[in-house]
Amino acid sequence: MINISLIGGSGFVGSRFIRAFKDKGTYNLKNIDKVPSLDFNELTVIANVLDKNALKEKLAGTDLVIMLAAEHRDDVTPTSLYYDVNVTGMKNVLEVMNELGIKRIVFTSSVAIYGMDKGNPTEEFEASPFNHYGISKWKAEQVLADWYTEHPDWNINIIRPTVIFGEGNRGNVYNLLKQISSGRFMMIGKGTNEKSMSYVGNIVAFMNFLIEKNSEGYHIYNYSDTPDLSTNDLVFYTGKILNKEIPKIHIPYWLGMFGGYGFDLLAFVTGKKLPISSIRVRKFCANTKYDSRKSKTAGFNPPYTLEEGLKNMLENEFSK
Repeated sequence: MINISLIGGSGFVGSRFIRAFKDKGTYNLKNIDKVPSLDFNELTVIANVLDKNALKEKLAGTDLVIMLAAEHRDDVTPTSLYYDVNVTGMKNVLEVMNELGIKRIVFTSSVAIYGMDKGNPTEEFEASPFNHYGISKWKAEQVLADWYTEHPDWNINIIRPTVIFGEGNRGNVYNLLKQISSGRFMMIGKGTNEKSMSYVGNIVAFMNFLIEKNSEGYHIYNYSDTPDLSTNDLVFYTGKILNKEIPKIHIPYWLGMFGGYGFDLLAFVTGKKLPISSIRVRKFCANTKYDSRKSKTAGFNPPYTLEEGLKNMLENEFSK
């Protein structure tokens, strides 16, 4: 029995991990988060990664940490929160782990460290993040790399997932699929841009794989499910799975960006966070492909195909 503490486990990925493994008899799970868990409050204790004393109390007795806590939205204000939580929070967790003699950590980073439209980067590709989220995740990885240099007896596994989707998620993929399924969707650009995606069921299975397989050393893995789909493919599969006719309306990229800048101005004037922005239009139209062959050559076999993951989410969320 491994005592595992998920830090930031009240969110989408953490809740799915707990649901998948809490009754398996392999792990004794605890969730440490600054907010309660809607689904697993009986396993949850409250602590913030910026409070080392609280972390030390809650992490006592832990064998392995899964670090999920992060500021990740596109519109976090002030932007210093990205660095406080994602970087300083990582430092605090490592220092507390060291005090308690905990030497194993699984960290969910992000392919955002590579930037956008970078081809099909492998794990060795040069980091070139374009926003505060990506920069802060890269800095957190550097904290881990420096830590491992000074603590070579530790076991550190870093996962760089692509955009994660699945039942219960309310992120960008959900918003996109909701628009498509509503029949009011308008494609910005040609729709041929390809996007690597990760089904949450496969992400938590891969985390479990790393816990069981990589008990020593320092490892970094991109993660995405294949094949990579174009935005046109997503529209096609959505219509196919939901048995709906999806309008095939396209508007030029330049016009979409113009509208995005208009929403940026409106958000600035009103002080409100709006669902459309120039950065979200840019991300929607970008090629976001990432090479994740390393995870497969390591021996991991995803339990779900990408189409099965889409089917699970679409039928759960939009077919009622």
